[in-house]
Amino acid sequence: MSIGGPNNLRQIIKQQRLVRGLTLHELSEISGVSSSHLGRIERGERLPSAHILRKIAGPLGLGESELFTSAGFLSPQTATSINHQNLGRLDPYVAAVLSQEPVERQRMVVAILTILKSIAQK
Repeated sequence: MSIGGPNNLRQIIKQQRLVRGLTLHELSEISGVSSSHLGRIERGERLPSAHILRKIAGPLGLGESELFTSAGFLSPQTATSINHQNLGRLDPYVAAVLSQEPVERQRMVVAILTILKSIAQK
């Protein structure tokens, strides 16, 4: 059974791995994710969790928000809002919790953070 993740996430991961010239074994060593699990992700047999995406983003030369958006954890608008509002890098725990929330709630959190940031700057 093949699970084709949003926006062909499995193809993006495999393509980036190949562009970087990495074997599954090498990506496994760098990221700490087993090569068998990475292979299942690339074949579309498994969808990676936010935790796994975070571990492989750097070695693949991708930003976490790019992979989270491709996986459907963030909407493109939310990822763009986070990047353009200079909110900085989210704490991994906060990003994991936020990625599990519906898109509408993600947008509300970004809006609240924006308001808090503007208040703090005054």
